[in-house]
Parts: sequence; structure tokens; C-alpha cells
Amino acid sequence: MDRVDRKLLALLQEDSTQSIAQLADQVGLSQTPCWKRIQRLEAEGIIERRVALLSPEKLGLGLTVFVSIEAGDHSPDWLARFAAAVSEFSEVIEVHRMAGDIDYMLRVITRDIAAYDGFYKRLIAAVPIKNVSSRFSMERVKSTTALPLEMAG
Repeated sequence: MDRVDRKLLALLQEDSTQSIAQLADQVGLSQTPCWKRIQRLEAEGIIERRVALLSPEKLGLGLTVFVSIEAGDHSPDWLARFAAAVSEFSEVIEVHRMAGDIDYMLRVITRDIAAYDGFYKRLIAAVPIKNVSSRFSMERVKSTTALPLEMAG
């Protein structure tokens, strides 16, 4: 990946609706080589997909909860059941397996505390969990989907 690829990726992270002509102009290429680079980045899986970012607050989804999970069971069967369960909950927008004193961290977005309580009850009914701890976000200070390309290999 060279400087032009990084610039293309930065531009796409900022606004993926730009035309090939606009992107090509900004990186100093003609349209065909620019398009071929984007196709290669997609084929290599560097560009996973292009999506629209929505405002949770404007959609009435103003509550973000970080949910820490301690598993009582670390078997492959439990993990498969847990992964299947959390994958089914539309409120769960991220799941991370963690190192340290917790096993999994979920980022959950929902309308309000009552809706979160409903999610929580469905979660604990879906799979045995040793401990669940919820942390409610008071304010989103920074939110980005842009990766730090200056650090990319």
C-alpha cells in the first residue's frame, strides 16, 4: 500500500459518495487507475464495505451502553451459543473478546433505560453468564469510523 492508496482510503473514510472523477482528481490520477486501485483495495478486503452513517439521536436511539460480560464457562459450545445470541440482538452493534478481568465487551444502542432493560433480560435468558456490568454513556465526546491510516503498515 503506497501513499496514493492511503490518500484514497482517507478520502473514502471521509465521504464514500464521492465520484471516481472527484477521487482521482484529489489523488492525482486519471479515473481508470483510480478505479482500479479502489477495486484492488476492495478485492484485498481492505475496503470491507461502504455504508451510510446514521445519527442515533435523530432516530430516537439516544442511549449507548457498554456491557461487560464475565463468562462462567469458556467452552467452545458456550462461545458458539453466546456469539449466536449476541449476533441476533440488533441493539448490539459491537462485540469484543477482551483480555483482563472481563471476557467480552458489548456496545449496545437503544432508545432508553426501559428498552435496555428489555435487552438485558433477553440477553441473560439466552445464555448463562457469570456477571454482567452495564456502563451508561452520558455523552459521546468523540465518535469516528476513520482508522488511523498514518499508522497502517
